[in-house]
Amino acid sequence: MGQDVPACHGVGLVSRGRVWWGVLGCADVARRRVLPALVTVPGVELVAVASRERERAEEFVRGTGAAPVQGYRELLERDDIDAVYVPLPAGLHAPWIRQALLNDKHVLAEKPMTTDLAESRRLVELARSRGLVLRENYMFVHHPSHARIREMVAQGSIGELRSFSATFAIPRRPDRDIRLRPELGGGALLDVGGYPLRAAQLFLGPGLRVAGAALRPGASGVDVGGEVILESRDGVLAQAGFGLEHHYTSRYELIGSCGSMLASHVFTPPTTHRPMLRLEVGERQEEILLPAFDQYQAAISTFVQAIVSGPLVDPTIEAQAELVSCARSLAGSLHR
Repeated sequence: MGQDVPACHGVGLVSRGRVWWGVLGCADVARRRVLPALVTVPGVELVAVASRERERAEEFVRGTGAAPVQGYRELLERDDIDAVYVPLPAGLHAPWIRQALLNDKHVLAEKPMTTDLAESRRLVELARSRGLVLRENYMFVHHPSHARIREMVAQGSIGELRSFSATFAIPRRPDRDIRLRPELGGGALLDVGGYPLRAAQLFLGPGLRVAGAALRPGASGVDVGGEVILESRDGVLAQAGFGLEHHYTSRYELIGSCGSMLASHVFTPPTTHRPMLRLEVGERQEEILLPAFDQYQAAISTFVQAIVSGPLVDPTIEAQAELVSCARSLAGSLHR
């Protein structure tokens, strides 16, 4: 599967010059998005996939050449795995990320990293202390369209930035869906709310302050929608909206002193999708079609590069957990 990855003595050796991967769980996002990207990245080898049920693991790995493993601990104890991808329900992340790090595995975990700020901080410190790479898998940040939009803003295309708003909302899932189960870390804030909060970090930088928050409770005991108001260090206000029983919405808008930009389908675009940016300055309106890109493959490639040359931990992990925790507190969250 492509070229070898050189061993890095500062970050951690990889098996035989390649990154050998295991997957903890057979989640739909792993099957549809991550696995197809994983097997195409140079220097990567998919070794094994674990499930609580062996039959499910066998079905998942069919045609990949990877080994099915019954039990997550059994996979983590293998010597032929350097890194693991963790797509388990959010409420199960912390113990298995910890176990993976204690078994000297680099970890790419689906968002949110954990459901608790203190736990996220402990895992970050553990990864640093063991010289291991730890990442929270917000794949959209690797799409070059966002870098292009940030560049346009920096160049003054809409004047001085005044506000940022982002929304990610999806239609309601079946009643037993993990997003609606509090014991598995469900809820709109933890699931879809992380995307607009992470986007605010991407465009407004570090040091965001939560100025206000509201969550709408659902019948299953989790929040099913909400809004968070943020303020940047230089006074730019941001609004993050999210929901689990809404019309599908995936967009953000930047408003400046003399213009605005609106980008749609920004968080989970298919690899063939060309994002559309609508630019309005004064009386002039323009639609800019941006290139299609495989953000899923880029997320894996970036993680592999971190194993080779660092850095170990992305600082946005703790910043993201702090924003979620503060929003939850201000809203009087149901998750306590």
